[in-house]
Amino acid sequence: MNKISAVTNRRGRPPKIARDNADTKALLLRVGLETLTEFGFSATGLDTILKKAKVPKGSFYHYFKNKEAFGLALVDAYDTFFIAKLKFYLEQPEVPPLERIVNFTQSAIAGMQKYDYKRGCLVGNLNQELNHLSDEFKIRLMQSYHAWQAQLTQCLDLAQQQHTIKADIDTTQMSEFFWIGWEGAVMRAKLTQSSKPLTLYTEMFLRTLLK
Repeated sequence: MNKISAVTNRRGRPPKIARDNADTKALLLRVGLETLTEFGFSATGLDTILKKAKVPKGSFYHYFKNKEAFGLALVDAYDTFFIAKLKFYLEQPEVPPLERIVNFTQSAIAGMQKYDYKRGCLVGNLNQELNHLSDEFKIRLMQSYHAWQAQLTQCLDLAQQQHTIKADIDTTQMSEFFWIGWEGAVMRAKLTQSSKPLTLYTEMFLRTLLK
């Protein structure tokens, strides 16, 4: 049986302009995330995003100093979303720790299938463009990875306490190992248009914990 299957000062409404401004910024971030998770940062011009969002360039510069500032804001937005997703799956008290990990990976697989494997991980995509990114970008990407690793470490610590994984495993290192491999599996899934790399990686990761 597959290992994954087994573990499985004014009252009332605010001024209209304030609402429009907030909506416009949120729209730019949403369209930016949709576009960059598919095409990457360097290959995507601002005009492409502005055309898709139907937002004039002057409005863009009201919120973001330049494309790099926009990119950093996108990383923040993606990180907020992704950490919330990790917490949802990895902190469910009624679910055994290893099943939480499987549930997260299955959710990620479903997300890639939904978009025909065209979209990947924003942080992972940016990681492939480091030669074109500033040091500030690089620092911000590492902060994301560290936050994700901390979430997984907490889950693995619980599994260790419950004696469901090997006692001598370094959970911090294993969490770092997971994300290094997972990003590669996401890229292979995009290449092959298949969930197999993600499923295989999850299975082998779990086997490493259980040997």
